[in-house]
Amino acid sequence: MYRTKTCGELRLADAGQTVTISGWVQRIRKMGGMTFVDIRDRYGITQVVFNNEVDAALCEEANHLGREFVVQITGKVAERYAKNPEMPTGDIEIEAQTLTVLNRSEVPPFTIEDESDGGDDIRMKYRYLDLRRPCVRANIELRHRMTMEVRRYLDSKGFLEIETPMLVGSTPEGARDFVVPSRMNPGQFYALPQSPQTLKQLLMVSGMDRYFQIVKCFRDEDLRADRQPEFTQIDCEMSFVNQDDIINLFEGMAKHLFKELRGVELTEPFIRMPWADAMRLYGSDKPDLRFGMTFVELMDVLKGHGFSVFDNAAYIGGICVTGAASYTRKQLDQLTDFVKRPQIGAKGMVYARVEADGNVKSSVDKFYTQETLQELKKAMNAQPGDLILILSGDDVMKTRKQLCELRLEMGRQLGLRDKNKFAC
Repeated sequence: MYRTKTCGELRLADAGQTVTISGWVQRIRKMGGMTFVDIRDRYGITQVVFNNEVDAALCEEANHLGREFVVQITGKVAERYAKNPEMPTGDIEIEAQTLTVLNRSEVPPFTIEDESDGGDDIRMKYRYLDLRRPCVRANIELRHRMTMEVRRYLDSKGFLEIETPMLVGSTPEGARDFVVPSRMNPGQFYALPQSPQTLKQLLMVSGMDRYFQIVKCFRDEDLRADRQPEFTQIDCEMSFVNQDDIINLFEGMAKHLFKELRGVELTEPFIRMPWADAMRLYGSDKPDLRFGMTFVELMDVLKGHGFSVFDNAAYIGGICVTGAASYTRKQLDQLTDFVKRPQIGAKGMVYARVEADGNVKSSVDKFYTQETLQELKKAMNAQPGDLILILSGDDVMKTRKQLCELRLEMGRQLGLRDKNKFAC
């Protein structure tokens, strides 16, 4: 065996044991006659100490190690003099007795750290190095745990996991297929499944009344923010059920995953929101409900006052940002530039501040009387100190999606999108 312990399992109770670990050199620190080397593997990081007074030759060998060298080290587990509470193994270190370099490494093109100095392009070029970063590894481990819990939950509900073919006949519905030429049948092609739709129907007709797959789907369509040419979905089918049966079962699965993966127990029923309400209030069928700023339609208030941008619009909508009237002109210009980005596509943004005395100051003051601006304040339910942000456009759905992006950006800037807060 190349190791008797991993780099993440040693604790103070192991002090006095002689162990062997193997892994990658994370970092090296030299302090007087001692060299400290952090060794990393999938399970964690362990500090190893080389003492010049104990073994000068071994310490000199350690001084020639470099980042990402793969090494095997044998030594005795000892209590650390200066403990590190940030590390699970921070109470111990290994006093090295032997060192074997299993593989040398060139200096990596970026640091193998959560906060790496490598940009996206260079990290993707050296993806095998990027995958060594703890944050990337944690994502892969989380996905593994999630798929295992999905299988466990659906199995407990009587589902069968059934594998279906990847090479199928093309079907006319949905997105365009990716096609695969057949060598045995020249001029003919297989299609890669957009989803196992036809095959699911066959399974239901055959009596497999509960079926699932965690399966690849392929769609030769334009990219979206949350869609790639190939993606994975949890694909399920049920027979002899109604809509509530389906919603309740998969709400239960979501609660199960939160409890098992995050330790968060969700006891309240999930909000059920009609699609039309979600689009009207949030501009998205998966709205972030951790904060407010619901949309208010302002056609009746702002149209017909001589401001051609609004007068010619098919939709005018706004959000009220509580306490943000202190935003500077520079910050507001940055928000305008944000909504003008090609990914969002708005032509501009109008804003209005509610002053401490209740008056409203707007970027389009010359077109609107204070009386109309007070109507705006009332419609938005705005209070002194609030900021009103308004977008308009010729396409209702497109403008709502643009307003959705602005809402999410304001939530991000104000710290309202807390990753440890959940609203389902």
